[in-house]
This record gives sequence, C-alpha cells and structure tokens, in this order.
Amino acid sequence: MATVCHRPEGLGQLQAQTNFTKRELQVLYRGFKNECPNGVVNEETFKEIYSQFFPQGDASMYAHYLFNAFDIAHNGSIKFEDFVMALSVLLRGTVHEKLRWTFNLYDINKDGYINKEEMTDIVRAIYDMMGKYTYPVLKVDAPRQHVDIFFQKMDRNKDGVLTIDEFIESCLQDENIMRSLQLFENVM
Repeated sequence: MATVCHRPEGLGQLQAQTNFTKRELQVLYRGFKNECPNGVVNEETFKEIYSQFFPQGDASMYAHYLFNAFDIAHNGSIKFEDFVMALSVLLRGTVHEKLRWTFNLYDINKDGYINKEEMTDIVRAIYDMMGKYTYPVLKVDAPRQHVDIFFQKMDRNKDGVLTIDEFIESCLQDENIMRSLQLFENVM
C-alpha cells in the first residue's frame, strides 16, 4: 500500500493568506511534519495527538469536532494548509473571524444554525476532555444547564436555534467570552 505524501504550496503564499511570518510558518511546518511525516493527518492520528494535551480526561469527542472544523475539504484529512489557516484565525484573527470559526465548530451538522443539541454535544465533549477531577466537581447535568443559560442569553428571537448573527452579537456582549478569545493571542 503506497503512502500518499502531501507537500504544502509555497510558504510565501501561506504567509500572504495567514497572519504568520515566514519563520513562524517554518516552525509550524517542522512540528506538523514531525507528527505527520506524510504531510497530512487523519482523524485517528489527530485524536491521539490532541489527547496528549488532556491526560486527565477523554478528549476524543472534542478532538472529533475540532477535526471536522479543521477539515475544510471534508475529505477525512487535514493538510498543513488547513491546519495553519485555522490556527491563524484562532491565534491571530480578528474577534469576528474567531467567532465565525467557533460558530462553525458548534454548527455540527453545518446547516447554518446551532441548536441546543449541537451545543450540548460540544459542551459535554469539553467537560469530558477536562476530566472528572475538575474543581469544583461538576454535576452530570452541568452541560445541559450550561447550554440552557447560554441559549437564554443568545437566542434573541426564542426560536430554539442560534444564527451566526445572534451568536456573534451575544458573544461580543459577554465579557468572559471576549476575555477567553484573547487568551492565545501571544502564543507564538
């Protein structure tokens, strides 16, 4: 069975499409190639790599949702370009770009809306990823309660779904969300 290798397009083009310098892209590429020597990562490998960051919990479901958000072509693999484009938005994008990307993550079925079930699935995956040893200890129904509170704030027209506009507008008005969007701005 032949191994398919992928080599990214020129770094100059990626530099023009992202918020990274050529040097930063070189460092990111070296790390990507180290973990994924053939230049692409499938979901199983992505889950293995991602779970190393959360040894106390089960990161598999959240990694699944994250993988789907990174897999722009929806072909079951992430190329370096896909990875670095998403990372550029998450680390260096504008607030609106970050919120659009986050909306896409939560819109699991890609119908342009976030419903309570989708948000509950993501929140539950985040709780699972953080592990059972969080403090304070979380109740079993905490994800559902968390989502109910979010929906009360965000679902302006009370139709049971969030549009991208409702999502962005609500997030922009929430100090905690705005602070969390700034957490990774100085990572690289």
